[in-house]
Amino acid sequence: MLRKYLSLAAATISIVSASALFAQTALPPAAPTAAPAAAVTAKPGAADYGRLPFIAKPRISPDGLSLAGLINIQGEQVIAMRSLFKSDEKPVYVRTPEGTQVTWLRWVGDNNLLVGLYALRPVEGERWPILRMVGIDRTTGKITTIMWDRLGQNAADVLWTATDGTPNILMAAQNSVYIGEDFWPEVWRVNIATGKRSSVLKGRTDVMDWFADSDGNIRTGVSYDDDHRKFKLFYRDPGAGSFKAVDTADARQQEALTQPFLFIPGTTHAMTLQDNDQGLTAIYETDLLTQQNVRTVYSAPAGSEVDNVWIARDGKTLLGASYSGATSGTMWLDPALAEVQSAIDKSVPDRRVRIVSMSDDRTRLLIIIDRADTPGALYYFDITSGKMQRIAVQNDKLGTKPLNPAKLIRYKARDGLEIEAVLTLPRDRPAKALPIVMLPHGGPWAQDTLDYDYWAQFIASRGYAVLQPNFRGSTGYGTPFMRKGEGQLGLAMQDDISDGLAWAAKEGIADPKRACIVGASYGGYAAMWGIAKDPDLYRCAVSIAGVANLRREVNDFGSAIMGGKYRDDWKRMTPDFATVSPINAISRIKAPLLLIHGKKDITVDYVQSESMFNKMRGAGKTVELVPMPLADHHFTREADRILLLSSIETFLARHNPADPPPAK
Repeated sequence: MLRKYLSLAAATISIVSASALFAQTALPPAAPTAAPAAAVTAKPGAADYGRLPFIAKPRISPDGLSLAGLINIQGEQVIAMRSLFKSDEKPVYVRTPEGTQVTWLRWVGDNNLLVGLYALRPVEGERWPILRMVGIDRTTGKITTIMWDRLGQNAADVLWTATDGTPNILMAAQNSVYIGEDFWPEVWRVNIATGKRSSVLKGRTDVMDWFADSDGNIRTGVSYDDDHRKFKLFYRDPGAGSFKAVDTADARQQEALTQPFLFIPGTTHAMTLQDNDQGLTAIYETDLLTQQNVRTVYSAPAGSEVDNVWIARDGKTLLGASYSGATSGTMWLDPALAEVQSAIDKSVPDRRVRIVSMSDDRTRLLIIIDRADTPGALYYFDITSGKMQRIAVQNDKLGTKPLNPAKLIRYKARDGLEIEAVLTLPRDRPAKALPIVMLPHGGPWAQDTLDYDYWAQFIASRGYAVLQPNFRGSTGYGTPFMRKGEGQLGLAMQDDISDGLAWAAKEGIADPKRACIVGASYGGYAAMWGIAKDPDLYRCAVSIAGVANLRREVNDFGSAIMGGKYRDDWKRMTPDFATVSPINAISRIKAPLLLIHGKKDITVDYVQSESMFNKMRGAGKTVELVPMPLADHHFTREADRILLLSSIETFLARHNPADPPPAK
């Protein structure tokens, strides 16, 4: 019975016929600034800002001669593979089944692309995300399903990919959704071109995650016991042998388990991410047997922490680390990449330069050049020849010219805690007494950074100042700052947002009598709770996929493998769910509320918005609901993005117009 529930029918994947798909991706022999974008003749609207990027998840092949990514065709993202230089080579375009989304792309050799997919399927009366993979041959377009006969929830955990040109990988896959022998992931060696496979390591009770070294040896496994909230790290030497426990962590005590991300060849050492003495994540070399740190590999600048690492495709070399916090950027430990970064930074000092993919020998790079006020463009750079060529403008409707200026600001919360926020201002208005939209992020364990944000840019383009505060509890500023949110959900966390509004008013940027609050997911909760906790502060609120009933949301984790830990995490955030749930405070709400929610959302149930709407309407409050039948939590369809923006625009214009009518 479960087979029909969990199968993603292979027959529904189809090759897309679109001969002119890459028409705008011919590589002109021009430097980044030599070819200006098309002029924007009319003020861009929701359809322009909501446009999907031309290419998402761009990946260059190991030899640096082919490109893969998700291409925007008429508002739909389609998997594309093509040669960058052979115009006579037929590209491959693949459309995934309806209701299925691509989560990641990875080259395995120069001719095969591995694609991670997820879709919702009914299991035990609920909708579960089911994870699977396909392999696509660049030369023939052949699609090979990988482990689609498995009956577990996750059959898409890639542990290792070959670097010798063969299409071989190691992966872990479950074969049941019920706790038992087949529930725990088994490790397989798979040829993604043929689908042929062989078992490498049987599943082990409680071990959900396996990790391999650069030679394809399974070196560590992580188990978790939800009854006791205990994690355990198992390790074995490079020469195989039996696994032994080398580290434990108690989730109730908020202890962190040492987990390696790069095994140092020929040793028992690995590189790990751990908190330093200031509670900021840094990179260490750790002896896995003794659990002692041998050296500090890299610490970010003061007040910042490592949030991502770059590893060579062979899995043996740490190339660099990205960091955020007081400052943000990427530190390249590879000298050649550091030189490229520095040279291009100097050539376009008013832009941000990001290396996003590279060939195995690191001489051919994909680079995105953008800013917080422009979606930018994708470039190809050949270090050997020194030539940079533009592949595509990410949004041809907006071009590459600056839109609405954005910058980082800092202000003090009422208890003295410093809060960082992103401030975006309309480019065609003086920054004085503007109507303002507070735009808190989701999570709440997340962070807004100085990246291009199409929501903030669109709202600013309508004449509003937009402030995105990283309230206490946000990530990116170290563990101590994140833990300041504990016990403060709906309390000091919400006050941090309100204090941002007070700062903008004190600076003369915003008119405090013309403020609204908009947010998604946890930000949607904050929008609803903002008009309940401080009913006279905002003229309106927009909750996008927001959580109205915190107790319901926490209880939804009950059936997960780590359900107990998730409940503990949320309980640390507030002593009383009901007291800080918007659905229980409707009587205090005065401002109009707009609810927007996708019915394909698996992160926050659509019922959350529907229940809030019904109770608001029953209480005679001003409320609107925009249901989106095909939208997911992240609004990955262009049609949904456009409807989202246009709905926000209409609602704000009605309840907090940027250009109020003149007084009679």
